Amino acid sequence: MTDFLARARELDAADALAPFRERFVIPDEELVYLDGNSLGRLPVSTRERLHRAIDEWGADLIRGWDRWITLSREVGDVLATGVLEAAPGEVVLSDSTSVNLYKLAVAACAARPGRRVIVTDDDNFPSDRYILQGLADELRVVKTDIDLGVSTEAVREVLDDDVALVSLSHVAYRSGALADMAAVTAAVHEVGALVLWDLSHSAGAVRVPLRSARVDLAVGCTYKHLNAGPGAPAFLYVRSDLQRDLRQPIWGWFGQRDQFDMGAVYDPVDSIDRFQVGTPPVLGAYAALEGARLTAEAGIGAIAEKGTALGAFAIEMSDAWLAPHGFALASPRAGIRRGGHVTLHHSRAWQLSQALRAAGVVPDFRTPDRLRLGFGALYTRFVDVYAGLTRLREIAASGSHLEFPEKHARVT
Repeated sequence: MTDFLARARELDAADALAPFRERFVIPDEELVYLDGNSLGRLPVSTRERLHRAIDEWGADLIRGWDRWITLSREVGDVLATGVLEAAPGEVVLSDSTSVNLYKLAVAACAARPGRRVIVTDDDNFPSDRYILQGLADELRVVKTDIDLGVSTEAVREVLDDDVALVSLSHVAYRSGALADMAAVTAAVHEVGALVLWDLSHSAGAVRVPLRSARVDLAVGCTYKHLNAGPGAPAFLYVRSDLQRDLRQPIWGWFGQRDQFDMGAVYDPVDSIDRFQVGTPPVLGAYAALEGARLTAEAGIGAIAEKGTALGAFAIEMSDAWLAPHGFALASPRAGIRRGGHVTLHHSRAWQLSQALRAAGVVPDFRTPDRLRLGFGALYTRFVDVYAGLTRLREIAASGSHLEFPEKHARVT
């Protein structure tokens, strides 16, 4: 029988990223946090930076804008060069992921006049699907395996000369399945359409080859694997050669040339800044900056490698310990096809998730009957995975989860 605890300790001892755990606020060492794919932990440097920012506000008042005014671009450049494999000037912090998706989707469709179809998949994140439903003359929906993710072949089958835009998630929110960004993008370009990727579950967790894949457009959040805090501002990416040609639909003064001339006519700048709208949230921007810097320092390659290893360890334990209790893997088994979380199927997944929280383990639940285990590679240890799955096995074996309500809460 495999000694999983000994294995976990060996893996932690060899982990080059282990020292980064000390750079996060962890007040309760007994709590096993396996939900970093929904909300990352608080970096120590972020807490300190936000305190300084509040002091700047108090002391400098409006004069603080002399340095705050460029924060969105500063964060964008760190994300571009340290996280997303893009170039400086191709990423900017702005608005929410949903608003950014709307802006770029409208701009993309306007850049392909005469084409009336938007393509997405049936397991894309709900907000993305709703926005695209509201925009499309015709929304063409790709059938997806909710455990294995969208395939290049399935996307290729629905492409033709009527398609203006294809919008997909790089890592599936439900299963963690990793789409083939380069292959899908190439297929979309073959029919002359543009592609818009949602990076919310991939930025800070896996390699995102925006430049080498010749991706047109992308959006993503900063509060998951980038650890920028609840509701932190999102980012968007526009490939440099497309920036002057795209007409984004929400015209705001942060996209205006000579912003403080207060001109009567909108004249957008010839840069990524034309995709900004209104005044950026300074505190959220500082938090995003610290999270992005921390990720860039660790290196996205090392983070992706550890995330894959954490997932593989969890899958191996699940096969041995949880499968006899009715659990089944609901994520791709191969590490190269998986992002930063592993999903397990069980008919009582909601009750199990509640029982786990009561036992000091924080996962999350997604329909239908999925238990998601998210691994923040900068702070999650292999012994955390061991502890979480040990408690899950004990709960399932004892049936104690059956004491918890079957009705779902609003937040799952």
